[in-house]
Amino acid sequence: MARSSWINDESTPDLDEHVGQLEHFANSLADGMIDANELTTQEKNLVAAMKDVEGSLDDTQHAKVTKLLAELTAYSVMRTLHEMAQARVQQAVAPKT
Repeated sequence: MARSSWINDESTPDLDEHVGQLEHFANSLADGMIDANELTTQEKNLVAAMKDVEGSLDDTQHAKVTKLLAELTAYSVMRTLHEMAQARVQQAVAPKT
């Protein structure tokens, strides 16, 4: 199988294709809400994937993947907060109907 890059042509993170292949994720988003059971299931999926990878890494690789996961988590939180702030601005300037 050909390797699909984690980064797009603009040198920005691009995991949408990878996330799009997670059927359980798409199913969870289908109704527009994430309930506690869906979140718990995703947490279990994450822990299983982490355990699967962590045991196969040497110390150097483990440090690099740990940094990657931390940076990805920070980016995700920051992006979500930025998008929420942008949505609030759009709401504030939208014409009242």
